[in-house]
Parts: sequence; C-alpha cells; structure tokens
Amino acid sequence: MDPPGGVEVKDDLYFNPYFPGQSIAMAPALYNEIIEYEDGTPATVTQLAKDVCTFLKWAAEPDHDDRKRMGMKALTLLALLAAASYYYKRHRWSVLKSRKIVYRPSPHS
Repeated sequence: MDPPGGVEVKDDLYFNPYFPGQSIAMAPALYNEIIEYEDGTPATVTQLAKDVCTFLKWAAEPDHDDRKRMGMKALTLLALLAAASYYYKRHRWSVLKSRKIVYRPSPHS
C-alpha cells in the first residue's frame, strides 16, 4: 500500500504497515489487473487475495468435499435408523404401556 502522508520510504523499499519499521524490500506480490477473469470479475488485489486464500484452503484439505458428502450420507442413514427404531420401540412397548394393572385382594384376607 502507499505510505500515509508524512511517512518517508526510501526508493528501493516498499511501505508495509504490518512489518516492523514499516519498510520492506519485497515488492507487493499482487497488483490490480494482473489477470483476467472469464466472467468479467474485476481483478482487484482484494479479489486476488481471496482467490489465493481459497486455493490454499482447498490445497490444505483436498478431501473436504468427500468428507462432507460422506457425512450427509451418514446423517441420512442415521435418521432413517432412528425413525425405524422409534417405530419398533413404540410397537414393542405398546402392549406393556397400554395394559391395565388392577389390584384384587384375595377374599381370604
């Protein structure tokens, strides 16, 4: 970025607010309009940085999409199993839950 007013930077250095001393010899890696997007997206430094971050995240976890897909399949299967076991429980225990227990004392007491 350009240095703010009142800050002097030597000719062979670049301003960097995050670097100690705020001067660095490495030139900026990203510039506006260094590539062209097919869909007409403006190639700003912010957009390029976002694209680089998205690529690095994908490169760090290439199995992310497969894991998400497998997780959705597992959740669907578990939901079906839960519904089936709930129905089975209701069916099996309905006899015990609907019975009536009556205390009849013996006539000999």
